[in-house]
Amino acid sequence: MRYYQFLIGDEVHVGVEAADGTVTDLTSITGEADSTLSLFKAAHLGGVGIDDVANGILRRGGGGEMSASELCAGDGDARLLPPIFAPEVWAFGVTYMDSMRERQAESGSPDVYALVYNADRPEAFFKATAERLVSPGDAVGIRADSEWDVPEPELAFVLYGGEIVAYTIGNDMSSRSIEGANPLYLPQAKVYDRSCAIGPCIATPEVVGDAQKLDVGLQIERDGEVAFDGSSNTSQMKRDCNYLADWLQRHNQVPNGTTVCTGTGTIPPPEFTLAEGDVVSISIGGIGTLVNSVVVV
Repeated sequence: MRYYQFLIGDEVHVGVEAADGTVTDLTSITGEADSTLSLFKAAHLGGVGIDDVANGILRRGGGGEMSASELCAGDGDARLLPPIFAPEVWAFGVTYMDSMRERQAESGSPDVYALVYNADRPEAFFKATAERLVSPGDAVGIRADSEWDVPEPELAFVLYGGEIVAYTIGNDMSSRSIEGANPLYLPQAKVYDRSCAIGPCIATPEVVGDAQKLDVGLQIERDGEVAFDGSSNTSQMKRDCNYLADWLQRHNQVPNGTTVCTGTGTIPPPEFTLAEGDVVSISIGGIGTLVNSVVVV
């Protein structure tokens, strides 16, 4: 099943999407369903899956309904939030060969990227806190002190109790000019205001299927025209999601709900850089489409 978080007035609601695209408001049935983290906690304590918890609530009946497409489009009274209030967001880099090659091309220190691509230990870095996450439909940022900026479309997974419990879409915004100047500038290239968006929903492993066989599409619109359109597949990842989850949690206890971006295999050409007003759409099979505009921060 797929789960959404949204605001109605000032109140956070959780909705679950049925196969026909209808989203049922679980919070309107019980106030205890006040976040997706609450559902995961109930599932973990009960030794069941989040879908079992949601179905138990749905059996009570009486929940408000809306269209998933209308919710994602911003039609109606509900406004989308990040689908999980991730206390931490981490990201992995250089997990695709194309990413390694692009990083080598932009950098004055290209050897470090080949070394990490071929090593057992992956590149992991801290990306965001819950307060820094951008909602679906809101604006992601490009730094005013950067000359070359791109979105990075990525499959992301959610951890609870140390296990992968759901998947979502991540936009790991990146300043290629800052990282290219020196790899030690990576935190500034990756972590800044509005540098990360996730959404529009979280999808359970049962819905996603094989996480290493997912199409990932990226489209960037400028002034109503397509400025870039590209795609990749998670089968091209050198390290799969379980491998990354294991490495992240070695000697590093992360809080429940931590969300992890897994790297990108779709990168616009060197002559392309994002501009304010662009619209970035990232689509992943089984999950949906994350749409964000772009603003200078």
